[in-house]
Amino acid sequence: MLPVWPASAITMVQWQSITSRRASILHISAPPPLSLYIHLPWCAKKCPYCDFNSHGLDTVSGRHSSVPDARYVDALIADLEHDLHRVWGRTVRSIFIGGGTPSLFPPDAIDRLLSGIRARLPVLPGAEITLEANPGAVEGRHFSGYRAAGVNRLSLGVQSFDPALLRALGRIHGCDEALRAVEAARQAGFDNLNLDLMYGLPQQNVESALRDVNTALGLRPAHLSIYQLTIEPNTLFHAKPPQLPDEDEIAGMQQVLQERVAEEGYGHYEVSAYALAGLECRHNLNYWRFGDYLGIGAGAHAKITDASGISRLWKVKRPDDYMLSAGTPASIGGEQRLTHAESTFEFMLNALRLQGGFPGTLFTERTGLPLSVVEAPMREAEALGLIRRTAGSLCPTDLGQRFLNDLVALFLPATPDEARIA
Repeated sequence: MLPVWPASAITMVQWQSITSRRASILHISAPPPLSLYIHLPWCAKKCPYCDFNSHGLDTVSGRHSSVPDARYVDALIADLEHDLHRVWGRTVRSIFIGGGTPSLFPPDAIDRLLSGIRARLPVLPGAEITLEANPGAVEGRHFSGYRAAGVNRLSLGVQSFDPALLRALGRIHGCDEALRAVEAARQAGFDNLNLDLMYGLPQQNVESALRDVNTALGLRPAHLSIYQLTIEPNTLFHAKPPQLPDEDEIAGMQQVLQERVAEEGYGHYEVSAYALAGLECRHNLNYWRFGDYLGIGAGAHAKITDASGISRLWKVKRPDDYMLSAGTPASIGGEQRLTHAESTFEFMLNALRLQGGFPGTLFTERTGLPLSVVEAPMREAEALGLIRRTAGSLCPTDLGQRFLNDLVALFLPATPDEARIA
């Protein structure tokens, strides 16, 4: 039985009344924007560089088993119902269906999922609803079904158009399949289309990286996500590292790609994200601006702000365990209440990824703390040329963008005692 949704969302007056009881601790005047992340954990094949919570489908007699879509959607809906009390009265402003390879799920499963969400949570009219797809794990006819279900933004994991590089990455698609997937998405009505690309690949050089970007630009997507390949623990590439280009060549790739994308009118608004004007990914912007998000699905994470502070929680990772426990307390893999120092660091970790920086007022709105609590590391970052401060705002410099890890590290709590400040 569905819970009865209240006639109206929580009002600003109600929120301020609640938070005023904690005024000596918090100064969060309103709840942050809320997004919903949905994790679909299966892939046709696990890529050797991937450290996400994804699971390759078992292969039996040369045939891939299918995803348990009906059972998993049931689990997702039960999971959402169990978490409703955490976000009661709030409106979802964006939805992101990630993985794994969500395009392994048939359109009717996605339709049932999104219908179940709308029946339980208010979703902003015109909310951005993204689905990730792998060109090697989708049928073109499915795109129309996803569009009819309410998905209005598609993210295609192309990674490269070079057959040799795709083989080196363990991808299951080729260049032709990627091009056909883009065409099928367009025919289905997906104008808001993202392409994922990677650079710094095994045996790649500047010229081949530029060819990939030029091919992508020729398709004129709304958005490009361009990531440097990194070798992560607990991956096949970590166990058997491939030969990658040296640091100077990778830096050269990055510079050439950024310049080429800018020439075509794409704004570089986050470390790895480029978009045509007005088509930035709203869901990811909410992450980077330290908004709230509910997470459902195996291993999905959430960040929720309430009247007493900021909490993180995550679901159990193994899909079988998740489906057995969804909708019960056993589905929670862990939960953490952030200290003020942790909130401060996590805000900076996200917001400093934005090329345009952030207004100082946003820090207080999202953490409940005055910007003065980070005055010392901000001064140090300024002295090092990593940030610049203008009237009411803070922005990473070109040097800060290049050495982002060093910049963010300045905001780490220096001692365990500082990490516990209240």
